Amino acid sequence: MIFFNIIFLSVLIDQLVKFFIVKYIKPFYTFPIIPNIFHLTYVENRGAAFSILQEKQLFLIIVTLIFTIFLIYYLINIPTTNHSLWFKISLSLIVGGAIGNLIDRIRLGYVIDFFDVRIINFAIFNTADVFVVIGTILLVLILFFGNVENYL
Repeated sequence: MIFFNIIFLSVLIDQLVKFFIVKYIKPFYTFPIIPNIFHLTYVENRGAAFSILQEKQLFLIIVTLIFTIFLIYYLINIPTTNHSLWFKISLSLIVGGAIGNLIDRIRLGYVIDFFDVRIINFAIFNTADVFVVIGTILLVLILFFGNVENYL
């Protein structure tokens, strides 16, 4: 059950932060937290990561739904053991982030992005993306340094 709580909290945090971004940052477009280094910048991303697949919302929705259903099925069907705990936490973060962006795509037709790291000229991203990246990094560490057979 903890895994569904992680998914729920990830989605809730993502959607709440996006609500406040729309309410307080969108009217100004950008707000410097640390000028020329880190800003909150309102962007409507109509594509996927790094704005690829622009205007392919239906495709992105279908792929995300299939991916999310597969991961949820996997979360439900692998037993929770000491070996699989962090593995399932990583999948829960990925699912939570995927659902957060899926909600935007279905509801708005685009994803709200706002973290703007200007010092390295990086793509603008959001909290759902952060959850996906943290979950993916954790998953990679587990797969590289753990016993993969424990998760299959």
